[in-house]
Order: sequence, then structure tokens, then C-alpha cells
Amino acid sequence: MPKERVSERSKEFSLAARAEVLEHNKKYSKDPVNAGLSKEDKIELYRKMIRIRRFEERTLRVYQQGKIGGFLHLYIGQESVAVAVSSLMGDDDHVITAYRDHGIGLAVGMSMNECMAELQGKFTGCSKGKGGSMHYFAPDKNYWGGHGIVAGQTPLGLGLAYAMKYQDKVGCCVCMLGEGAVNQGVFHESLNLASLWRIPVVYLIENNGYSMGTSQERSSAKDILAQRAEAYDMGWHHGNGNSIYEARAILNKAMTDAREHQRPSIVELMTYRYRGHSMSDPDKSYRTKDEIENYKKNKDPITLYEEALKAEKVLTAAAAKEISKEATEEAEKSAQFANKSPFPQPEELLTDVYWETDNPDKGTSGGKFFFETL
Repeated sequence: MPKERVSERSKEFSLAARAEVLEHNKKYSKDPVNAGLSKEDKIELYRKMIRIRRFEERTLRVYQQGKIGGFLHLYIGQESVAVAVSSLMGDDDHVITAYRDHGIGLAVGMSMNECMAELQGKFTGCSKGKGGSMHYFAPDKNYWGGHGIVAGQTPLGLGLAYAMKYQDKVGCCVCMLGEGAVNQGVFHESLNLASLWRIPVVYLIENNGYSMGTSQERSSAKDILAQRAEAYDMGWHHGNGNSIYEARAILNKAMTDAREHQRPSIVELMTYRYRGHSMSDPDKSYRTKDEIENYKKNKDPITLYEEALKAEKVLTAAAAKEISKEATEEAEKSAQFANKSPFPQPEELLTDVYWETDNPDKGTSGGKFFFETL
């Protein structure tokens, strides 16, 4: 990365930036969607963020032990965004995301056991060991993955939202994507249809600054990516994803507009990832150690929310320590659960592929699903 870009980004993570996030937390705590939160509600938001962080930290160790095949995209540093989304979902709201999917899975209520087991390809995993890190699913929680193709989830999110409209349900779909996906053609096709048909979808850009190893400044022509919504006559919002209060306030407006007025929009929340794009990414080649450390010190969403809760006299240092301890222990138990869990049997290769093969008494197609081999 050019030196001038490094210096610009470092300024974003300065002490002044820390004060800004704290001020945003204070300001947006008064927004109606946050002012109505009870003490228990606020602590639960904090607990969910801590659970994601401790799970991902334990996941990192599992990967380093060679127990996870394929890629591993960690969510450390972005926890406030997933928790903000899940905290606003109603019965007819749905969420879908890309391959950095562990955080939203835990936020909507998936267990650490099923998530950790899936990482290791175990049968007790949420996708029976056949999805791995990038393909978490929990349809019972209105969570539809986990998708490995860049921007591949954007037309699927559109379809989920269309289903809500078609069924006359007052709901929406939050379709999460990274800033590196905004230049994919299928995303723009989705925006066009969303606007034409007034589909209740909220495209949430988690802007962590780098699409793999390329900074936003080098990959996208516009500073505020959400403004692209104007070309499609859609609403848009831009805000600080490190402040969970601000994230909730912005998302609440967009989700309410989608549900009640069938108005699609783009929400862009600025965030950051501590680790590389995936565990195989030598991220020190495109950003400095100082940049990462400055972010941890001055803009960490968990630390700043903890400070806000202490200032509100909602959370004590002792309570925060206990919550962290419980999450650490839960993550450790999930690793042990995954270790003891069995791998899928060979016959599982042919299950969950076609619905009719798993439900032969209800099938109507009458055709073959698999090629026969000698």
C-alpha cells in the first residue's frame, strides 16, 4: 500500500477516532431504538459480542492445530455489526451473508457446538459437516448462510425479500456483503430489480477496508459506497460500525423502511478485521502492524461498548470479566465437543442434495437425480 494511504488510514484509528466513537455511542444511545433497551437487553448485546470474539479466538487455535480444512475467515473486530442486525430481526425478517459468517450465526442463536463441529467437518455440525467455515445455515432462525461466491448471496437476499412481499408478510431481508463485492455485476443487477419491484431488502456493506489484500481506495472509485444507491433510486445510510448504538439506529431506519414502505436501501457500516482476509492471507504485506494495533486500542467495538455501559452504570468490571470467562469456557467446550464428534458416513454424500431423494414418498418429478456408475 502507498505510504500516503497508510498514513491516512492510521489517522482513522487515532485517539481522536476513539473519542468520536465514544461520542457516537453516547449520542445514539438516545435514539428511540436504543433508549428503549433495558439494562438486561444492553448486557445481552455485550454478551453476544463477547461470545463471538471468544469463539473466533478458539477457532483460530483449532485451525493452527490443523483440524480445519479449507479457508477460515475470522470475524474478530466486526462483532458489533452482526449483533446489531440480529437484535433488530422480527419473526418475518431474514438474514443472509457471505463467507465471513460465524459472527452472524452465533448472533442469531446458533450454538457454539454446531458451529465448531461444522468447521471440523463433523456430522454434528450445522450443515452436517458438508459446508465448513463458509457455509453455516440455520433456516429455523431465518439465517440462510454463509456463501463462498463473492456477491453470490446478493440475488438470493433479493429472492428472500421478494418472498416476504409475495406472501404479504411485513418483513425484510438483510443481505450482508463486504466492500469488495460491490463491484460485482450480479450485485448491481440485484439493486436494479430491488428498485424496480420495490423489494424489502437492505443491502448491508460491512466495510472493513480491504477486499482480500486490496484497499478500498484502490478498488472502488467512490469513497462512500452506499451512495451508489442513488443510481437506482434507493435509500442509503452510512455510519460507524464500531458503535453498536449507531449501527442499531441506522439499521432500524432501513429495516423499518423496507418492512413498512417496501423501500430497498444500502447501509454501509465502517468496521475492521484484525486478522487477514482468511488464515492463509499474509496481511502484513498490505497494512502495517501499527495500523492494526491502533485500531485495537482506539476503535475496538467491544472495548468501546464496555466503556459506554460502565459510564451508564449498566455494567461493572467484575460482571464484564465474568461474561468473558463464561464465553471462553463455552468456546473451549465446543472445541472438545467437535473433537469427539464423528465424521459423516460415506452415504451422506447423497443426502441433502435433492429434496425429493430425501422424501421419495412426496416426489413428483419421476426422473433420475444421479448418474449411475459401473
